[in-house]
Amino acid sequence: MTIDFSRIIQGVWRMADPKLCIASTIPMIVSIAMAYRALGFIDLYWFFWSLLGIYLIETGKNAVNEVVDYESGVDRFVTPDKRTPFSGGKKTIIDGFLTLKETKVIAIATMFAAAVIGLYISFVREPLVLWIGIAGFLISIFYSLPPFKFCYRGIGEFAIGFTYGPLVLLGNYVVQTHVFNLEALIVSLVIGFLITNVVWINQYPDYEADAKGNKRNWVVRIGKEKGIKVYILLYVLAYSSLFILILFTRNPLWMLALLSLPAAKRSVIVAKKYYNDIPRLMEANAKTIQVYQITGLALTVATLFA
Repeated sequence: MTIDFSRIIQGVWRMADPKLCIASTIPMIVSIAMAYRALGFIDLYWFFWSLLGIYLIETGKNAVNEVVDYESGVDRFVTPDKRTPFSGGKKTIIDGFLTLKETKVIAIATMFAAAVIGLYISFVREPLVLWIGIAGFLISIFYSLPPFKFCYRGIGEFAIGFTYGPLVLLGNYVVQTHVFNLEALIVSLVIGFLITNVVWINQYPDYEADAKGNKRNWVVRIGKEKGIKVYILLYVLAYSSLFILILFTRNPLWMLALLSLPAAKRSVIVAKKYYNDIPRLMEANAKTIQVYQITGLALTVATLFA
């Protein structure tokens, strides 16, 4: 039997999804900027291992999610008119890049490698990060996997926000500085609420398929129209956290993050008008990611020039 390595490489690349690794890259960059401000230097060796570990966990989480969503039928239930770059997972199995068995192997391999790196960092560099790593690792596995299946039971949105916000940002900060920091925690809340909003609006194209496959995320539970109110609330919570950060640190440079407000405003306008029109809603999906990126860059700049 001949193995098509070209197909598998393309599948792994799509599974890793470098264009969306921005979700984990943003909190890593912000935290490294905060560590640099605190210490005056960055330990690039440990930053490399931290970044690699996070990317491996993210790839493993994607692989587990692909397997579970395919087997539950969720990915197969997405109709052609609802297929967008923001719907139906990574589509590696559906589009024939990977088999179900190959995807399971990738999930196990990447998660195992991430666990080894996490233990290496914890025992050689910083023991405090062990519990953060364990929490992130378990959330990534049980985000889709039984018996917990967070994303099927209305916990997935919060799991994503908590992981990509406090866990990733504080974890990397602790690896660099060996201490926890309240300012870093508040910054992580801004990032956490915004990445939760990315996940929230990306659930709209999959609404019917998720409902059919019994994937009971909160958009399915409360409906599309009420879901837009939560979408707006998450923006409010993110920018409220930003103002708390400004008051706590007395650093007006954090206001640079308000540069993302126009994109946030546009995304809300589009979402309110087109939540039932998926092709037109895609602008809101893209704008929500843009808000996350602009805010992350602004927080990094504000940190470095504080």
